[in-house]
Amino acid sequence: MAKRGARRTTAYDSTQPCPCGSAEPYGECCGRLHRGETTAATAEQLMRSRFSAYAVGDAAYLLRTWHPTTRPARLSLEPQQRWTRLEILATDRGSLFDTVGTVEFRAHYRESGQAGTMHEHSSFVRENGEWVYLGALPSAD
Repeated sequence: MAKRGARRTTAYDSTQPCPCGSAEPYGECCGRLHRGETTAATAEQLMRSRFSAYAVGDAAYLLRTWHPTTRPARLSLEPQQRWTRLEILATDRGSLFDTVGTVEFRAHYRESGQAGTMHEHSSFVRENGEWVYLGALPSAD
Protein backbone atom coordinates (compact mmCIF):
# COMPACT_ATOMS: atom_id res chain seq x y z
CA MET A 1 0.00 0.00 0.00
CA ALA A 2 2.97 2.34 0.43
CA LYS A 3 6.68 2.83 -0.06
CA ARG A 4 9.29 3.79 2.50
CA GLY A 5 10.11 7.49 2.68
CA ALA A 6 8.47 10.77 3.68
CA ARG A 7 4.96 11.25 5.00
CA ARG A 8 2.02 12.37 2.83
CA THR A 9 -0.93 14.11 4.39
CA THR A 10 -4.36 14.79 2.98
CA ALA A 11 -6.94 17.18 4.43
CA TYR A 12 -10.02 15.18 5.38
CA ASP A 13 -13.21 16.68 6.74
CA SER A 14 -14.18 15.00 10.02
CA THR A 15 -17.87 15.26 9.06
CA GLN A 16 -17.42 13.21 5.86
CA PRO A 17 -18.30 9.49 5.92
CA CYS A 18 -15.44 7.44 7.33
CA PRO A 19 -13.31 5.82 4.60
CA CYS A 20 -13.52 2.47 6.46
CA GLY A 21 -17.12 2.06 5.27
CA SER A 22 -18.94 2.51 8.56
CA ALA A 23 -22.02 4.71 8.69
CA GLU A 24 -20.26 7.12 11.09
CA PRO A 25 -18.50 10.38 10.21
CA TYR A 26 -14.71 10.08 10.04
CA GLY A 27 -14.22 12.27 13.13
CA GLU A 28 -16.34 9.97 15.29
CA CYS A 29 -15.05 6.72 13.77
CA CYS A 30 -11.44 6.17 12.69
CA GLY A 31 -10.53 9.80 13.31
CA ARG A 32 -10.70 9.14 17.06
CA LEU A 33 -8.12 6.36 16.69
CA HIS A 34 -5.91 8.45 14.41
CA ARG A 35 -5.91 11.28 16.96
CA GLY A 36 -4.98 8.85 19.75
CA GLU A 37 -8.21 9.39 21.71
CA THR A 38 -8.85 5.63 21.82
CA THR A 39 -7.36 2.39 20.51
CA ALA A 40 -8.88 -0.34 18.38
CA ALA A 41 -10.95 -2.83 20.36
CA THR A 42 -10.62 -5.60 17.76
CA ALA A 43 -8.30 -6.65 14.96
CA GLU A 44 -11.00 -5.74 12.41
CA GLN A 45 -11.37 -2.27 13.89
CA LEU A 46 -7.61 -1.79 13.62
CA MET A 47 -7.70 -2.99 10.00
CA ARG A 48 -10.46 -0.52 9.20
CA SER A 49 -8.60 2.33 10.91
CA ARG A 50 -5.40 1.48 9.03
CA PHE A 51 -7.28 1.54 5.71
CA SER A 52 -8.69 4.93 6.69
CA ALA A 53 -5.17 6.10 7.56
CA TYR A 54 -4.06 5.23 4.03
CA ALA A 55 -7.12 7.06 2.66
CA VAL A 56 -6.45 10.25 4.65
CA GLY A 57 -2.65 10.06 4.39
CA ASP A 58 -1.82 9.45 8.07
CA ALA A 59 1.53 7.64 7.81
CA ALA A 60 2.30 8.33 11.49
CA TYR A 61 -0.74 6.29 12.57
CA LEU A 62 0.22 3.45 10.24
CA LEU A 63 3.70 3.30 11.73
CA ARG A 64 2.39 3.59 15.29
CA THR A 65 0.04 0.60 14.77
CA TRP A 66 2.64 -1.61 13.05
CA HIS A 67 4.39 -4.30 15.11
CA PRO A 68 7.97 -3.20 15.89
CA THR A 69 9.47 -6.41 14.46
CA THR A 70 7.93 -5.84 11.01
CA ARG A 71 7.52 -2.04 10.93
CA PRO A 72 9.51 -0.16 8.25
CA ALA A 73 11.76 2.67 9.43
CA ARG A 74 9.62 5.17 7.50
CA LEU A 75 6.67 5.17 5.17
CA SER A 76 5.88 7.10 2.01
CA LEU A 77 2.32 7.12 0.74
CA GLU A 78 1.79 7.40 -3.00
CA PRO A 79 0.29 10.87 -3.65
CA GLN A 80 -1.47 9.76 -6.86
CA GLN A 81 -3.08 6.73 -5.18
CA ARG A 82 -6.56 7.28 -3.66
CA TRP A 83 -7.99 4.52 -1.48
CA THR A 84 -11.72 4.47 -2.15
CA ARG A 85 -13.39 1.44 -0.54
CA LEU A 86 -12.72 -1.40 1.87
CA GLU A 87 -14.34 -4.83 1.84
CA ILE A 88 -13.84 -7.11 4.84
CA LEU A 89 -13.99 -10.64 3.43
CA ALA A 90 -13.33 -12.69 6.56
CA THR A 91 -12.07 -12.46 10.13
CA ASP A 92 -10.67 -15.12 12.43
CA ARG A 93 -10.39 -14.39 16.13
CA GLY A 94 -9.20 -10.85 16.91
CA SER A 95 -12.04 -10.13 19.35
CA LEU A 96 -11.94 -8.26 22.64
CA PHE A 97 -10.81 -11.48 24.34
CA ASP A 98 -8.17 -12.66 21.84
CA THR A 99 -4.47 -11.89 21.55
CA VAL A 100 -4.16 -12.84 17.87
CA GLY A 101 -6.42 -12.40 14.87
CA THR A 102 -6.54 -12.29 11.10
CA VAL A 103 -8.54 -10.16 8.70
CA GLU A 104 -8.93 -10.86 5.01
CA PHE A 105 -9.82 -7.79 3.00
CA ARG A 106 -9.97 -6.23 -0.43
CA ALA A 107 -8.99 -2.56 -0.67
CA HIS A 108 -10.07 -0.56 -3.72
CA TYR A 109 -8.10 2.38 -5.06
CA ARG A 110 -7.67 4.68 -8.04
CA GLU A 111 -4.27 5.55 -9.42
CA SER A 112 -3.60 7.63 -12.52
CA GLY A 113 -7.26 7.32 -13.47
CA GLN A 114 -7.24 3.52 -13.27
CA ALA A 115 -9.18 1.42 -10.74
CA GLY A 116 -7.29 -1.26 -8.82
CA THR A 117 -7.64 -3.59 -5.87
CA MET A 118 -5.35 -5.04 -3.27
CA HIS A 119 -6.26 -8.33 -1.59
CA GLU A 120 -4.55 -9.31 1.67
CA HIS A 121 -4.96 -11.71 4.57
CA SER A 122 -3.43 -9.74 7.46
CA SER A 123 -2.17 -10.92 10.82
CA PHE A 124 -2.67 -8.89 14.01
CA VAL A 125 -1.50 -9.34 17.59
CA ARG A 126 -2.41 -7.62 20.82
CA GLU A 127 0.66 -6.21 22.59
CA ASN A 128 0.47 -4.33 25.87
CA GLY A 129 -3.32 -4.29 25.51
CA GLU A 130 -3.32 -2.75 22.01
CA TRP A 131 -3.84 -4.36 18.61
CA VAL A 132 -1.00 -3.96 16.10
CA TYR A 133 -0.54 -5.06 12.50
CA LEU A 134 2.01 -7.87 12.20
CA GLY A 135 1.97 -8.37 8.43
CA ALA A 136 0.44 -10.09 5.44
CA LEU A 137 0.07 -13.84 5.58
CA PRO A 138 1.46 -15.79 2.61
CA SER A 139 -1.03 -16.10 -0.23
CA ALA A 140 -2.48 -19.53 -0.99
CA ASP A 141 -2.56 -18.63 -4.72
